[in-house]
Amino acid sequence: MGVTCVIGLQWGDEGKGKVVDGLCREADVAVRCQGGANAGHTVVVGGRTSILHLMPSGILRERVRCMIAAGVVVDLDVLASEIEQVESMGLSVTGRLMVSSRAHLVLPIHRRIEAAAEDMLGDEKIGTTMRGIGPAYMDKHGRFGIRVGDILSTDRLAARLDLLARLNPMAGRAPDLVEEMMDYCSRHRDLVGEIAGDVEHDLGMSIGRDERIMLEGSQGFLLDIDFGTYPYVTSCNTGVHGLVAGAGIPPSSVDKVVGVVKSYMTRVGRGPFPTEMEEPYHSLTRDAGREYGATTGRPRRCGWMDLVALRYSASLNGVTSIAVTKLDTLSRLDAVKVCREYECSGGRTHAFPADGRMLERCVPVYGEMEPVGDVEGISRLSDLPAAGAAYVDMLLEAAGAELEFVSVGAGRDAVLRARH
Repeated sequence: MGVTCVIGLQWGDEGKGKVVDGLCREADVAVRCQGGANAGHTVVVGGRTSILHLMPSGILRERVRCMIAAGVVVDLDVLASEIEQVESMGLSVTGRLMVSSRAHLVLPIHRRIEAAAEDMLGDEKIGTTMRGIGPAYMDKHGRFGIRVGDILSTDRLAARLDLLARLNPMAGRAPDLVEEMMDYCSRHRDLVGEIAGDVEHDLGMSIGRDERIMLEGSQGFLLDIDFGTYPYVTSCNTGVHGLVAGAGIPPSSVDKVVGVVKSYMTRVGRGPFPTEMEEPYHSLTRDAGREYGATTGRPRRCGWMDLVALRYSASLNGVTSIAVTKLDTLSRLDAVKVCREYECSGGRTHAFPADGRMLERCVPVYGEMEPVGDVEGISRLSDLPAAGAAYVDMLLEAAGAELEFVSVGAGRDAVLRARH
């Protein structure tokens, strides 16, 4: 298996958590590489739903060692809560979880900054999760952020936090801000002492031992800071390039890239969305797929499959196989449309525009397909209805990849695996 990257190929919420959990049956190490607690990866095990925001989904497999790499911005309040959640399920985290000392922290100041920025933007607000992720990355790249390992350097921490407060005027000059951040760091010092380490060294050793390593992406590729629908994007690189850089491994070590494709499209918050569904299909899909944000609870916008976007994402990430999720939700619709190209500026195109304003002006050119048929309860790929199999084949052709598996239900075992 070597190093496998799992990338969401849409605007997030594709089901990456379930895919990583499934692939981790055969993994030794699972790594969360970038993003922060604005991601919510959902896994259903034995009827119990777990939503993980920072820990790799592989933590739900007892034999898998898990790492949070340097590319992640870490909210220790969220991480401590997740550890309690996992251990309440009878799964031990001790000795199985390591957080890179190089990873930057999301501090209380960052939530304040994000709230102030969204308020200032008014009607032009991005619609963030308000988790402080963007401001944490800003401080990281401004070279005055606080890293996980800094918590253990108590003699320098107070001065660093005071500097951080002075360099971030948008947070306001609340007199208790530095004290609030110091309390946050002190509260988690023991936890950091237990789990902080040199993730990058350990990963290199694992690669040298030819262990099976899973790199888990957070938000979908169409939210990538460089290649997504800017400015309605997240604050980091969400593609394979971001995973490799965030984990601190050589690109040559990656031998498989799994793209996760939901059988329809969803998007949370603002931003262009050419294939957004009309009613009643929008509400039907949202209700059938329980399309509400795992992190914020916000209702998701639902749309028909966009092959232009899929080809773009698969190409830029070098996808080798795809996992198709929520085919059971699509099976509940009595009509299925697929966008094959855009009509834009008087002509037709198969290219995904770099300019989000141009994408807003693109009109999808749809093709009609047969409803995919009833897929719930089937256990073999060969049992897919003919229309469902044709739909999956269409996605494979657009992505230029082979099939990993098809998800036909919420549970861990509701997957139809391809045999390579």
